[in-house]
Amino acid sequence: MVGAGSFGTAVAIVLERAGLRTTLLCRTEEQWRRVAESRENQRYLPGVRLPDRLKVRWLGGHEDQFHRSDLVLVAVPSSGIDAAIAELSRQGVAAHAGVVSLAKGLVPPDGTPPTVALERAFGADRVACVGGPAHAREMVEGGAGLICASHSPVLAERVAGVFRGGRIVCEASADPVGVELAGCAKNAAALAAGATESQGLNAAGMAAADIFGEVLALAERNGGEARTFIGRAGTGDLVATALAPTSRNRSAGELLAQGVPAAEIPERLGQAVEALETVPLLARAIERAGVSAPITSALARLIEGTLPLDDWVELVRAMQPPAARFGRPSTWWARLRAWFRRLWPRPARR
Repeated sequence: MVGAGSFGTAVAIVLERAGLRTTLLCRTEEQWRRVAESRENQRYLPGVRLPDRLKVRWLGGHEDQFHRSDLVLVAVPSSGIDAAIAELSRQGVAAHAGVVSLAKGLVPPDGTPPTVALERAFGADRVACVGGPAHAREMVEGGAGLICASHSPVLAERVAGVFRGGRIVCEASADPVGVELAGCAKNAAALAAGATESQGLNAAGMAAADIFGEVLALAERNGGEARTFIGRAGTGDLVATALAPTSRNRSAGELLAQGVPAAEIPERLGQAVEALETVPLLARAIERAGVSAPITSALARLIEGTLPLDDWVELVRAMQPPAARFGRPSTWWARLRAWFRRLWPRPARR
């Protein structure tokens, strides 16, 4: 497990619970010493004792940390994916090992999904990602509902099986683009809701829904599926984030609404806030794809400090979604008619 934040630590505990020999790799030597000595990640997951069998190491502490690994899980902020890939490539990863992204964001400067960056380094059949509602503490203490996606059905099912062995519900998916962009959408939507909530719950709901729709359009342009967005990786994760009293992304939106500059918010909250970096990247990626995204673009400007809060709220309240397209019956209706015709075929004409 590369990365000892709250989620990386929680997943490492789950993997150990599933019977896997697991090593939690801290980012710095200082963090390693604190966690190893106390057997607790007091900064990110206080009060949760690490299993005695869980090894804790420092990412740069040895040169052969990955050569025997069957799975390498990368739980770093999306802005740190390139550095993680460089370290994995420098040390060398076993040819049979799967590489799994736990990040919920995009890789700068181009807004690349983490799995795409990992696939360039290790190959599509060796890369997967994990999404879904998984508050770290609750996952350790009560469970979670995850989804593992990969272009390799074998790898997706293999990783999902590992989580199930750790008493976590996990489904396998063939839609890594959808899972990753759904995670980006839920972070952006939670941030937007937090920035708008003080002006009314209706406005907050409108902002979240519009961002989900805009990011879904981007996902579909890249082969993602709408089903993923309405499943656990999308709306399920959004509900978990919106209801969590310690939600970083919603809290960041609330601070933006109070006039706190985005650059100061991570220090206020004590942790990185993925959405503050992801939303501007999303806005640029959506623009490059030729998709209309006025709400996501406006949220990016709010984060950058170039759009006043009142203008943001006014835009959200006045935004009229695109008109519905009326025309031929939908695919499901056509299938239903075909099914009835098979049951009750028309009499042959004489």
